[in-house]
Amino acid sequence: MKPVYMINGFLESGKTEFICFTLAQQYFQVRGKTLLILCEEGENEYDPILLKKTRTEIELIDKEEDFNPAHLTDLEKLHKPERIIIEYNGMWNYKNAKLPWYWKIEQQITMIDGSTFPMYYTNMRSLLAEMIRKSEMIIFNRCDTVREQLNAYKRNIKAVNASADVIFEDANGEIDEIFEEDLPYDLKQDTIVLDNEGYGVWYLDSMEHVERYVGKKLQFVAMVLKPENFPKGYFVPGRMAMTCCADDMAFLGYACEYEGAETLQQKEWVKVTATVSKEYWKDYNGEGPILHAVSVEKTKAPKEEVISFT
Repeated sequence: MKPVYMINGFLESGKTEFICFTLAQQYFQVRGKTLLILCEEGENEYDPILLKKTRTEIELIDKEEDFNPAHLTDLEKLHKPERIIIEYNGMWNYKNAKLPWYWKIEQQITMIDGSTFPMYYTNMRSLLAEMIRKSEMIIFNRCDTVREQLNAYKRNIKAVNASADVIFEDANGEIDEIFEEDLPYDLKQDTIVLDNEGYGVWYLDSMEHVERYVGKKLQFVAMVLKPENFPKGYFVPGRMAMTCCADDMAFLGYACEYEGAETLQQKEWVKVTATVSKEYWKDYNGEGPILHAVSVEKTKAPKEEVISFT
């Protein structure tokens, strides 16, 4: 079987930049030739130095009728590559694409310019859907000006291909965004009960989206932290977390108002039921999540005292 990497997307969606980045990675620079089949010529050109370094040969197919098994087989016989990358033309209906029977698609990726996605989704939805339907990964780039629309974009993609990984990027790289439908708990519950995974996700998500939680009631098991010079009637319920290794530990918790705070012991375990508000807090250097305890009950330590983000 001949491994094939199919890169879809409309003109100027970032296909060329993505392929150049991929070719330059050490893991992709393996033995043998790479045949790069271009189905359109974009504004960005491939660097001859990169192509030579990565032993990549380019062939252009600019007519849809020439993208057929016989012609593709001829190109393979000419170059004898170990792997094939296809930069597919987004204006060609992917449903009609035919490959030689022994070519195996290892990965299919669709590139989308986030700033123009609504136009293509509205006017060329059928072409876009055919690209998305069989792609394992959908990469939205140039999302700097459309961050508020990303949740809707993801829903649009998932409606066509529920199993696809959807990645958003801006000028600084991948956007580490948590979407409401991806949360491991239901925000509509009267009381949101957080397990180990839920607590970690809630802590990170509330940094960026505290408005999701304002007025909500949470319940979780936590360790008591009582920092020096902390205001009377407040403590910090939280969990120790390992973000990458045992040497990288941090205590994750937010200030909690509780009239019985003075009775709590440092590092004891409690079950906290609290509501969330957004308030000014000196340590935040501005506004942030503040908990208001409904109840604080002593409890035993959880089986896994440290939560992990690894």
